[in-house]
Order: sequence, then structure tokens, then C-alpha cells
Amino acid sequence: MVCRTVHKVENLLIKSGKLSLPGQKELRKLSDPDTVLVIDVMESPIERPKKGQKGFYSGKQKEHTLKTQVIIDLKTKKIMCLRHGKGRMHDFKLFQKSQVKLPKTIKLLADKGYQGIVKIHELSEIPIRKPRGKNSSEEQRKYNRELGRIRVAVENVNRCLKIFKILSYPYRNRRYKFGLRSHLIAGIYNNDLGSKA
Repeated sequence: MVCRTVHKVENLLIKSGKLSLPGQKELRKLSDPDTVLVIDVMESPIERPKKGQKGFYSGKQKEHTLKTQVIIDLKTKKIMCLRHGKGRMHDFKLFQKSQVKLPKTIKLLADKGYQGIVKIHELSEIPIRKPRGKNSSEEQRKYNRELGRIRVAVENVNRCLKIFKILSYPYRNRRYKFGLRSHLIAGIYNNDLGSKA
């Protein structure tokens, strides 16, 4: 009974058309050079899978997870697109797999998990790594603090998404439905953002 109700609600939300995300097509159309995008990955715990446990095990979280890559517009805080992967997959590997193509004029801010992103998108900024065997300079620490202060916007969006328990508590449903449900939640977040504006 509950499952049928959930499916019915999901179908109604999809048919409404109000909860769809801008997606990669819209990302490619961005033309304003002042646009800044922020990328991050959030992890949602899942029950230990019967098969292929290794692929879902996140060394960072020390549990089995599903990863969700979130890209937001810094100015509007709107979620532009999501991509999903297994817990073991590295953040940068998930970015490569998602094949996100951005206009060259758009700035992208990321965290340390995206080492190498500059080779794919030149206008990317990530924290400066500490040189091996040395301390970071005051200038480097200042840059990293400033970047972290700006990037906190995407952490706040992740927190808003995790208010929905399906993303923060162990996910017990069919994994193939996780993408649909997280997209609907992101759509609800964007819709709520629009109603507040």
C-alpha cells in the first residue's frame, strides 16, 4: 500500500514538470562570464549490499554509500545538475564519468577531491596543496580560507537536501530508484528557492 502511494506521488511530481533540474544542456548554454559554479559530492549511507560490497564502500565515511555530485550556481544557490556513483568512486572520477561540459568562460570552484580538474576545465579553482615536507605560505593559507568561505554555499545546499531523511539515513530501497528520488528532492529544493525569491 505504502509503495503504491510512493510511486503514485513520484509519478505526479514527474508529470508536473515543475521539479526538473536545468541539467547539462543548460550548463552548456551559460554565457555570463560572471557566473560561478560550485561542485561538491555528498554521500548517502546504504545497507550493506549482498553483492559487490567493495564498490560501495567509502573509505572516507567508513560505510557503504552512494555518492551524489551536486553542481550549484553560486549566485542563485540553484542546483544545476546531479550525478551519482558508488561510494568507492573518487570525487574527480565521478566528475569525469559525468562528462559535464562547461563553457570556457565559466568559473568552477571545487575542493581537494578534484585534483586534476584544471586539465579538463581551465577556469577551475581548488585549494592549494601543501608542498611535501614544507608548510603552506601565509598567502596560500589565505587563498584556501577564502575559497573555503565561498564554497560553503554548496555545503549549505547539501545540508538542505539532507533534511530529507532518505538522503541522510541508510537508504533501504532499490538503488536504481535513488537517482530519481534525489533528483525530485533537488527539484523540490529549487522550487522552494524560487518561491522564496
